[in-house]
Amino acid sequence: MGANARRSYGSGSLFEKADSAGRVSWYGKWRNGGTQVKRRIGPKRAEGSRDGLTRRAAEAELRRLIAEVRPYVPTAEALTVAEVGRRYVVHLERAGRKLSTRTAVRSALRVHLEPFFGERAIGTVTHEDVVDLMKLMESNGVGPKSIRNYLGTLSALYRFSMHPRRRWATVNPCDGLELPAVPDHVGIRYLELDQVDALVANAQSGPYEALDRALYRTASMTGLRLGELIALRWRDVDWTASAIRVRSSYVLGEFGTPKSKRSLRSVPMADEVAGELERYSKANGELREEALVFADPRHGGPLDKAAVLRRLRKSLRAAGLDEAHRFHDLRHTFGTAMAAAGVPMRTLQEWMGHRDIETTQRYADYAPRARDAELVAAAFARGVPDPSVAPVAS
Repeated sequence: MGANARRSYGSGSLFEKADSAGRVSWYGKWRNGGTQVKRRIGPKRAEGSRDGLTRRAAEAELRRLIAEVRPYVPTAEALTVAEVGRRYVVHLERAGRKLSTRTAVRSALRVHLEPFFGERAIGTVTHEDVVDLMKLMESNGVGPKSIRNYLGTLSALYRFSMHPRRRWATVNPCDGLELPAVPDHVGIRYLELDQVDALVANAQSGPYEALDRALYRTASMTGLRLGELIALRWRDVDWTASAIRVRSSYVLGEFGTPKSKRSLRSVPMADEVAGELERYSKANGELREEALVFADPRHGGPLDKAAVLRRLRKSLRAAGLDEAHRFHDLRHTFGTAMAAAGVPMRTLQEWMGHRDIETTQRYADYAPRARDAELVAAAFARGVPDPSVAPVAS
C-alpha cells in the first residue's frame, strides 16, 4: 500500500507529514459522524533507527484512535470559539478563580483566538487549524512561553466544552501538539547593595519621598512582589519575631490571595528594613493594625502601580543607575543576595514564595564559590596536600 493510499470508507487513511524542522510524523484522518477528524499518530521511524513508529505500528494506533474517539453528535448549540470563551470566563468566576486568571483568558481570546477562528464553531476546529495558529503567532514574533500560555487557554476551552453536560466539542485539537521549546531562563537583573542605598537616597522629593524610601528598601531586602507590598498591612509586620507575613496581594485593582499557596509565607525582616519601617510609621503618626503600610499619602488607598514605576525610573536616573531596571529587579536583588550569602535553595524558595524550586534555582549561580579554585588546585597538587584546605564531604 502506498504512503498515502486510501482504504475503505470508515477505516481512515494514514499519511506522512514533515514539520518545519524536517521531522516526519505519521498522521491519520477519518470520518466521524459526517465530520472529518485528523490526528497526529506519532513520529515515523527512520530507516536503521529503533525510535518512532513503523507503518504497521502507526496503522494499529490509527485503528485504536478511530475506536476511541466518540462519534460526533451535533448539539442544539453550534457555539463559536468566542462564545465558548465568554461562557468559560463566567465559569471561572463562579469557581472563584483569580481576577488575574480571568483577565489572562480574556486577553488570549481577544488578541489571538477570536481573530483567528472568527465565527468558526468550536466543534469544527481541527488539529491542523491549531498548528496554523501556532505558526502565525511564531511569525508575528510571539515568544515560546506566550504561545504555550495561549494554546493552553485554547486547550482549557476544549476541556470545558467536552464536559458531558455540554458536549459542544468531542475532540481536543490541541492534543499531541508539538509546542515550541522555552529557553531555560534568561539572565536576571538586580542591584548591588550600594546601588540600593543610592536608589533609596534618591527617592523623589515630595509627598511620596518617605514612602518610596521605605518601599525600595523593603522590596530589596524581603523580595516581596509589588502587589504584595501594596497589600501589606501593619498587622503583617511582626516586630517581635523580626518577620513580615505575606497574606494578600493587590492585582488589577483588587485585593486577593497571593500568587500561589506557597506565596502565603513569612519572610525574615532585617534590622535595616525594621528601622526604615519604624521611621516611616512614626512619621505617619499612630496607625491602625489594619491600615496599609504603603497607603497612598494623598487618599489613604492602595498605591497606583503605574505611578510607582514612573517614580522608580526618576529615582534610578537621579541615582545614576540604569533606568531600564524594573521594580521586579528589586525582588531579584533579594534572591541573588540571599543565594550569595549561602542560604539553601529550599529555604530561599519558601522566603520568595516560589511554587516550583526550578524558579528559585535561577539564583544558584550566585551562591558562594570562593573556595572552588582552591579545592581543584588541591586535588591536582603534587606532593603533600595543603592541610589548610578541608576535604569536601561526600
